[in-house]
Amino acid sequence: MEYALLQAVFLPLLLSPVAYIIGRKLGPTPAMWFTFGLLLYTTVLVILAALSGTTEEHYPWTEQFGEFGFLLDGLASPFAIIIYVLSTILALYSKPYMIHRFHEQFEEEQHEITSTTSGHSEVVESSSLSNYVNAKSGLYFALYLVFAMGMLGTVLATNLIEFYVFFEIMLIPGFFLVALWGAGPRRKIGLMFLFWTHAGAVVLLLGFLMIGLTVGSFDFADIDESKIPHDILLLSAIAISIGLGVKLAVFMFHIWLPWVHGSAPTPISALLSPAMIGIGAYGLFRLIVEFLPNTFAELSIWFHIWGLVTMIYGGAMALMQDDIKRLLAYSSISQMGYILFGIGSMSALGLSGAEMMYVTHALGKGILFMMAGIIIVKVGTRNISQLGGLAGKMPITAVCAMIGALTIMGVPPTSGFMGEWTLFFGALETAIEEGSTVRAVTFGLGLVATALTMSYMLWMLKRVFFGKLPEHLEKVKEGSWYMTAPMMVLAGFTIVLGIYPDIFFNQIIPYMNGVLGV
Repeated sequence: MEYALLQAVFLPLLLSPVAYIIGRKLGPTPAMWFTFGLLLYTTVLVILAALSGTTEEHYPWTEQFGEFGFLLDGLASPFAIIIYVLSTILALYSKPYMIHRFHEQFEEEQHEITSTTSGHSEVVESSSLSNYVNAKSGLYFALYLVFAMGMLGTVLATNLIEFYVFFEIMLIPGFFLVALWGAGPRRKIGLMFLFWTHAGAVVLLLGFLMIGLTVGSFDFADIDESKIPHDILLLSAIAISIGLGVKLAVFMFHIWLPWVHGSAPTPISALLSPAMIGIGAYGLFRLIVEFLPNTFAELSIWFHIWGLVTMIYGGAMALMQDDIKRLLAYSSISQMGYILFGIGSMSALGLSGAEMMYVTHALGKGILFMMAGIIIVKVGTRNISQLGGLAGKMPITAVCAMIGALTIMGVPPTSGFMGEWTLFFGALETAIEEGSTVRAVTFGLGLVATALTMSYMLWMLKRVFFGKLPEHLEKVKEGSWYMTAPMMVLAGFTIVLGIYPDIFFNQIIPYMNGVLGV
C-alpha cells in the first residue's frame, strides 16, 4: 500500500484531537473504540509492509538535515510490530483501569474541596463525575496515540535528526501520562522521568552531531565509519551508548525506572516497560552495530559486562520488593541487561537472541503488568505481603500471569526460551571461538542471573496466587473481559512464538548475519 509507513506513523498524531473530542463529548467507551480501531488499522499496515519484505519511503525535508524517510527491514520489523500490537491491545485494557483511576482522583479532589470549606460537605452530582471522566478520558486517549506514534517513528527513522525528534516526542506524552494520572507524588516522578530521559537524549544528540557534521550528512545511508576520525568515532559511540543506556535503564542509568513504573498508570507501565525502554536496544543495533562495526568490535566486551551487571543487579533488587509494580520494574532492568549482554556477544546468534529478547520481554512483561493492574483495580492493593490465594478467585488472571512469568524465565514452550537459548548460544560461541576467559566467565555468570530471574518470578507467583486466601479477599472477583482478553491474546502469542520462532527469526537472523558479514 502506498504511503503505508507514513500513515502508520502520522495518523495517530493527526487524529489524536479527534480522540480527545470524542472522549470529551461521548465518553470513554467511544474514545477507546476509536483509539483501538485507529491503532488496529495502523498495526495491519505495519504487518502487511513487513510481510512484503524491506519497505522504504522517502520524502523531501530541509537541506539542513537531509531526507525524511521510513525504513522497515529485518531489524525494525519486530520492534515496529510489537510496539503497535501492544499499543492496540492496551487501548482496550485502558478503559476499565483508567475509569477506576479517574474515579479515585475525582474523590481525592472532592475531599480536598470539602476539607477547605470549613468542614461543610458538598453534594456531588453524578453528572459532574460523568463530565470529569469524559474530559479526562479524551485527554488520556489523545496522549496515548501520540505516545504510540513517537515510539514507532523512532524505530522507522532513516535520519539521525529525525530519530532524535521522534525520540523526544515519546517523552512529552509520557511525562503528562505519569504526571496527570500516576500514583504517589506523580508530578515529581513525572519530572524525574522527563529530566532523566531528556538528559540522555541530549547526550545522544551530541553523538549524532559529531557524526553528522563530520560526514556532512545526517542521513543513515551516508554514514561511513571509514570517513570519521577514530577519536571522534569513539567519543560519538560512547555518547550514543550513554544516551541510549538511559532509555534502556541499564545499571548506573536506571534510577528513574522503578519510580516511574511504580507511579505510572498500569496501561502506560505496560507500554513503558515492554515497548519504550527497549527502543534503546534498537538504537544500539542500528547506530552502533550496523553503522559503526569496527567501533562496536572495540566496545562489545564492555557492553557484554555492562549487560551482565545489569542482569544481576536488577534481579537481586526485584527479590527485595514488596510492591508488585516495583518488582516488575526491577525485572525490566534485569531483562534489558539480557539484551545488552546479547549485543555484546559479537555473534550473529547472540544479536538475534537479543532482539528476540525484546519481543519476548514485551509479551511476558505486558501480561504481568496487566495482571498487576487487575489486582490494583479488584483488590485495591499492590503489596505482595497483603495478597495470597488469588488463583481460585482470578483463574484467568492466574493462568495468564503464569504464562507471562514462564516467558520472562525463559521456560519452553514460551517465546522466552527461544530468546534466551539463542542469546546464550551466541555468547558461548564467541567465548569458544575467541578462547576468551572473560567471555567464558561472563557466560557462566549470565546463567546464574537466570536463576535469579526464576527466583523472584516464582516467589511473586507463590505469594500472590497460591497459599491461603486472606479473609479480606473473600469477595474478590475476576477482572472484566476488557482486562482479561488482552492478557489472553498476549499469552497465546508467546506460546505460538515459542513453538514457531521463525515468525521473527526468518527476518532477524539474515539481517544480523549481513551486519556481521557472516
